[in-house]
Amino acid sequence: MLLPDKAGLAQLLRRYRTWEQLVLQEPHNPVRRRRLDDVAYTLCVLMGHRTAHEAIRAAESYLGRGPRGDRGLRGQGILRNRRRDSSRRERT
Repeated sequence: MLLPDKAGLAQLLRRYRTWEQLVLQEPHNPVRRRRLDDVAYTLCVLMGHRTAHEAIRAAESYLGRGPRGDRGLRGQGILRNRRRDSSRRERT
């Protein structure tokens, strides 16, 4: 599977969050709603998910920002240790 450019994906996530806030401020504005829907659709296509919620979670995970991101785990050495342990098991 091809993965999207991280910089472009981060920009798209920022755009989604901006339009989301604008829609929350003025929920009956059709132009704002349409723009939010367009960005959500693009996120869904890029991340290969059917709903905006799933696509956002996948994008945040891919960028290492969300609750499933491993940036914090890598900083704590957890992922490194797991990989080291698994490679030791394979050798024996």
